[in-house]
Amino acid sequence: MSVRSVVIGIILLIGVFLAVAGIYYAVQSEFWKDLSAEQQQISTQGTEEDNKKPEADAGNLPTFDIVRVDPEGTAVIAGRGVPGAEISVLAGGKVIATETINSGGEWAVVVETPLDEGPQELTLSMKLPDGTIVEGEQKVVIAVPDRPDRNPLVVLGDSEGGSRILQNPDSVNIGQTLVIEAIDYDEKGNVVFSGRGDPGKVVRVYVDNQLVGEDIADPNGRWSVTPTITITPGVHNLRADQLDSEGLVTARIELPFEREDPAKLADFPGRVIVQPGNSLWRLSRRLYGRGILYTVIYQANKDQIRDPDLIYPGQVFETPEPEDAE
Repeated sequence: MSVRSVVIGIILLIGVFLAVAGIYYAVQSEFWKDLSAEQQQISTQGTEEDNKKPEADAGNLPTFDIVRVDPEGTAVIAGRGVPGAEISVLAGGKVIATETINSGGEWAVVVETPLDEGPQELTLSMKLPDGTIVEGEQKVVIAVPDRPDRNPLVVLGDSEGGSRILQNPDSVNIGQTLVIEAIDYDEKGNVVFSGRGDPGKVVRVYVDNQLVGEDIADPNGRWSVTPTITITPGVHNLRADQLDSEGLVTARIELPFEREDPAKLADFPGRVIVQPGNSLWRLSRRLYGRGILYTVIYQANKDQIRDPDLIYPGQVFETPEPEDAE
């Protein structure tokens, strides 16, 4: 065999080897390319799943149950949510009240700062114990009138476009003649409600929508009711209705109150019973001459005051003398 034949043979072998190697490389390249694309797609899907925000369970959304607004724009609002969470009520996106939801999933707030005249939109935001924020789907629209003798219109709307009236300005003519002035306790620890109305008119008092007694306003318009049933200690909804001669409601007033534990009603010096319209600042100004000393009352009654801006008529506070009193 000549050298030339050997060289040609070697060249042919090298060519075959290179061709096989090229085919192998091309197949492997396509394989890894497809595998990489598949892994990238899986990775992207995983990232999208990781970044997807969890949807709130409809059963855990905060909701409105009661919204009562008087002609001056102050409001009593109650609803439901997740026990232990913090509920915030917003008006036009601004927080106007906060409260911790109790173990039964219920909450209630009193908005003492009057809402502005005109249409107002209330919404709810709830902060769960783990820090998650859950926005409510319901909206309450309030039309606060510029007339002091007319009840605001309150309408509840949901995410599906439905709505219902929570408070109709034409259903009850709320005037200034019916007033709950005092919540007191007699020597036996029974709660006593009293106020003013139209002379000769029947006034019926309800606690949590249950009739507890009635009275006829005397010639001076004074009335007083001692409930005929036992009212358990705790926060309740108090309502008084004034009726005309035909039994129709002509005036109504509604507010939350706290029934004090009878065991805590033993006489002690410096006792004060919170009345409708009171605040710690007003109590301090009346008792000490300076509203800024409200912290004295707060510190002495921290066991029953969760929020210094939220106290209930019917609560009984100790009022010690401030240390810097002269």
